[in-house]
Amino acid sequence: MMEINKYIDHTLLKPTATKTQISRLCNEAIAYDFFAVCINGCHVSYAKSKLENSNVKIAAVIGFPLGAMTAESKVFEAQDCIKNGATEIDMVINIGKLLEEDFEFVENEIRLIKEAIGNNILKVIFENCYLSKAQIKKASQLSINAGADFIKTSTGFGSSGAILEDLEIMKGIGQDKIQIKAAGGIRDINTAKKYIEIGVTRLGTSSGVDIISKGDLVKTLN
Repeated sequence: MMEINKYIDHTLLKPTATKTQISRLCNEAIAYDFFAVCINGCHVSYAKSKLENSNVKIAAVIGFPLGAMTAESKVFEAQDCIKNGATEIDMVINIGKLLEEDFEFVENEIRLIKEAIGNNILKVIFENCYLSKAQIKKASQLSINAGADFIKTSTGFGSSGAILEDLEIMKGIGQDKIQIKAAGGIRDINTAKKYIEIGVTRLGTSSGVDIISKGDLVKTLN
């Protein structure tokens, strides 16, 4: 198993985020050797300049946090973020379209974005707190059909975040066909380990430094 730091997308998606805070996020990601930073599109160019001589990737969110934009606007946003330095895109599905069972729209939107970003990584955010278990299964299958690389639990802005039961459902459908990112409410080492043990390959959290620091403390005490 990889070290937990390499599972972490070090995240700052608050609307109040400043350049100073993004700089700190990038510096922490370098210091703790996190896999990626996860940020809003307006910060991608600056983050690229901060991370240029590191192995830390840039994940940009699009259609965030509601997912209710047109598919065309999401495609443009994704391409713009890639052009500015992102190599991973975390997109929010059109939740209303899923709820009204317009599955063709949902799958096609994911496919259009994946085609637009080519070999770059696409993570599909469901916002599970608004979905039934059956809808989580359906969204997982649609994402696989559309060629996405990851399915992801939450934006962190809904009424709840990652839940073990939902992740088990996603893993059950995904198997080895797609990777899983847990996001929302991951604040401690035990939760992080629990999710990794069931097959999650990426963790979206703004508490990465605390998770790693306290994890080292636990190792020391043991």
